[in-house]
Amino acid sequence: MRALVYQGPGSAELQDRPAAQLVTGDDVVVEIVGTGVCGTDRKILLGRFPARPGVVLGHESVGVVRETGPQVRSVGVGDRVVVNPTLYCGWCVPCRRGATNFCRHKAGTEVGVDRDGTYAEAVTLPERFVERIPAGLPFHSAVLIEPLACVLNNVEAASVTFDDTVVVLGAGPIGMLTALVAARQARRVTVAEPDGYRLEQARERFTHVVDVADADPAEAVVKASGGERPSVVFDTSGTGLDSALRLVDDGGRVVVMGFDDTYTVPLRPLRLTNRGIRLIGAGDYRADIFPVAVDLAAELGDPRRPGVGAVPVLERLVTHEFPLERHAEAFAALGGLAQGDGYGATGRPPRYDALKVVIRSHSGPVGSDGWPVGA
Repeated sequence: MRALVYQGPGSAELQDRPAAQLVTGDDVVVEIVGTGVCGTDRKILLGRFPARPGVVLGHESVGVVRETGPQVRSVGVGDRVVVNPTLYCGWCVPCRRGATNFCRHKAGTEVGVDRDGTYAEAVTLPERFVERIPAGLPFHSAVLIEPLACVLNNVEAASVTFDDTVVVLGAGPIGMLTALVAARQARRVTVAEPDGYRLEQARERFTHVVDVADADPAEAVVKASGGERPSVVFDTSGTGLDSALRLVDDGGRVVVMGFDDTYTVPLRPLRLTNRGIRLIGAGDYRADIFPVAVDLAAELGDPRRPGVGAVPVLERLVTHEFPLERHAEAFAALGGLAQGDGYGATGRPPRYDALKVVIRSHSGPVGSDGWPVGA
């Protein structure tokens, strides 16, 4: 089968790999329809997030069950499913207390990082990491279930309530989803973004959007809010902690979401103590959050449900789609990666030409819902 393989920082190539097959009795072979490009994938290619050379990249995927082991009961051949790439052992101390996101046996289990991922034609996973998708959910909505689980985990960690004012730093797909979920609970949500394309996308979806391209983000947001500071700040960029700490109100919460292993910021603990600021890192989502993300996606993304509009809000976040063989173009659309046979930093500030990009593994005809005909 074809698979996009990570060669090391700046390099990935399409290779022929052995076809996915059952190994144990509870395995499921999923024929991948498509995978969303995550910011983590981009950071891996830029050398800013660690991954194992030789691994197949990708983890935000949906597909159709092709084969099941004899012990599998929850899904069957032909079912549309979403992959839960946050694997866990189930028997270590954190897992037994429900903190599966902090499983102590993660090595070799991070899908698309150190275990083969889903920029491929198929993948094999244990049954518990394959979740059936509700009937009628379009492909472009379903492919956002995994990032939606990430967002739910972080919004829950912030304990957002109806009297909170929230600022989301970054209007990428995760920023958009964070604002969307937080707005269901908070008093007001403001999105701050420097990129022109993403600003335009954010303004189509949210009332309060601040352009921080030529200004200090903290100062620009406070000015736009009439001098008021938010009680909660989500940094979805991975490089905005300094701005978030200067922006948040006394007694507020700052949630660090974006992944960037190269970013550091000086931090004086007294700054947190005197101002009563809570700095929150939520980690991966727990196993019990993933089914909630599936249900929320069904609510926000099923065109048959009342109030979702002609095009569901989730589906509108997916702006571009590329076949697997055009993977370089897919990453180039997200800024900071050079087009061509290889990948590399351009030396320019990121400029985005897309919001959510999907790499499609399936090359056959698709229906109006984006799923393969007959699936």
